[in-house]
Amino acid sequence: MGFNIVLVEPEIPNNTGNIGRLSLAAGCKLHLVKPFGFELNDKRVKRAGLDYWKHLSVSTYENLDDFLFKNKDEKMVFLSSKSENIYSTIAFEKNMFLVFGKESVGLNADLILNNKSNSFKIPIYSKKVRSLNLANAVSIVVYEGLKKLY
Repeated sequence: MGFNIVLVEPEIPNNTGNIGRLSLAAGCKLHLVKPFGFELNDKRVKRAGLDYWKHLSVSTYENLDDFLFKNKDEKMVFLSSKSENIYSTIAFEKNMFLVFGKESVGLNADLILNNKSNSFKIPIYSKKVRSLNLANAVSIVVYEGLKKLY
């Protein structure tokens, strides 16, 4: 398996569907942390994921504490535009957890602060852009990791 892609409180069904398709293509498992901004059976999730969704390995969690407790012994990195480290410096390992926040506000600031050395960002070179689309950000990080592993 490639990586474990974690979406904390995803809000946009099309992003989740696209990330699901990416997960399958890249040999990753998808972890979804509630609350969601949509229902998993939303037709927009299925449309973006096409007919691949049924083949995807997906785990869901009631909240962030539930996710962190159930995966407490796993190697994790946290992706946030508020981080100081650059994603290309991640020491990627097979099966590591790549944790992404919700589209509107990203990950909780305390989570980033408490995991400063394991938090990374994708650089944005324009002051007019706050963040990248979540599906694009996940793609960038996952394929950087695959490039380094294989």
